[in-house]
Amino acid sequence: MMSSAALEPNPAPLIACTISRDVQNFDLLIEDMEQKLGENWGDLSFDDALIFLQQPDARDLKFVAIAMNGDDEDALPDLLAIVQAAKAINLKVIVIAEEVSPIILHQLLRGGADDFVPYPLPENALHEAVERLEKKAEAAPELVYDNVTVSTLTATNDRDGVILPVHGLAGGVGASNFAVNLAWELSDGGKKKGADAPRVCLIDLDLQFGSVATYLDLPRREAVYEILSDTAGMDNDAFMQALLTFHDRLHVFTAPSEILPLDIVDSADITAILDKARANFDYVVVDMPSTLVSWTETVLQASHIYFAMLELDMRSAQNVVRMVRALKAEDLPHEKLRFVLNRAPRFTDLSGKARVKRLSESLDIKVELLLPDGAKQVTQACDHGLPLAETAAKNPLRKEIQKVAKSLHDLVMKEATG
Repeated sequence: MMSSAALEPNPAPLIACTISRDVQNFDLLIEDMEQKLGENWGDLSFDDALIFLQQPDARDLKFVAIAMNGDDEDALPDLLAIVQAAKAINLKVIVIAEEVSPIILHQLLRGGADDFVPYPLPENALHEAVERLEKKAEAAPELVYDNVTVSTLTATNDRDGVILPVHGLAGGVGASNFAVNLAWELSDGGKKKGADAPRVCLIDLDLQFGSVATYLDLPRREAVYEILSDTAGMDNDAFMQALLTFHDRLHVFTAPSEILPLDIVDSADITAILDKARANFDYVVVDMPSTLVSWTETVLQASHIYFAMLELDMRSAQNVVRMVRALKAEDLPHEKLRFVLNRAPRFTDLSGKARVKRLSESLDIKVELLLPDGAKQVTQACDHGLPLAETAAKNPLRKEIQKVAKSLHDLVMKEATG
């Protein structure tokens, strides 16, 4: 039933409603709703919510807040029906969750919920969530960007692309920068131009702090979140439309605009995304989060080469040991790892080269790529949202990444010709 405020003879106009099994279990939510809306809100039970959302009065609401705890997980089908009914009349949906499993939250977000806030509510959390929704509603349509950057590439579904993940084994080792510049060099295609040039897709799977969009000065689109939330309903066209293009050559699946839990996607979701990318592109470069998650194995298994970035320091050395040990313990293909040393010693630095040799021997690994320090030009290129090839073509780091791209081209061509 609606709250007493909603049953007065001349009730205040409703702006929002809470939906819960028993709102008295969420006293902090009651306080925040009263502080935010005064008497302009009501409360509905799960059973009454579906009925009310089909009434004309429901269209006057700005949002609904579904409050649930672990005891309500069995009511997931009803909650999904409520979310879908709310979205059918363009209502925003906030989920207030207390001790609810990530899987349930994932399904609610995939079902159409716009945001979620943990309970007990952090200070101003509800207010900030409502403001985020209002800003999204008031923001200019994404087509402002789309006219310039949205991918117009047609899905062909006729490729068998090479998957090349890049994984930083410590913070700040330059993994994202390497991924962006490698993808750009691969898209150059060597002697192939125009329609004959290879199709390259760059996917940012660092769902929380991915910086690919920043390094290429691209907007982060809501379409990315929609894809991540419903990979089961994603076809080739939907995937292609979620991509942005950089200089009409590189196609980019950016990280989402909001910080999301890394477990909002599972192995099946990642498999679906990689399958679509691989079927429509010749090369798929994946910028991975440094954290190992449940779907890291999925990307590793799908990869042809898995670049592992490190620096010449103790933290990188220790993390290499941990990484290799973890993969061997799970009987995963650790042999796919290709170790890349960033900011490697210069050719004339004999003591530095000796340290690299000792690092390889002590860790029992082979460091196959030595990338020189690109110095300030790297930071400048990233801040300007351009690859090194566009701002500092003669930079030694750019030249080395260009060589890597060429060797990959040559390897793929060699395999293609038998």
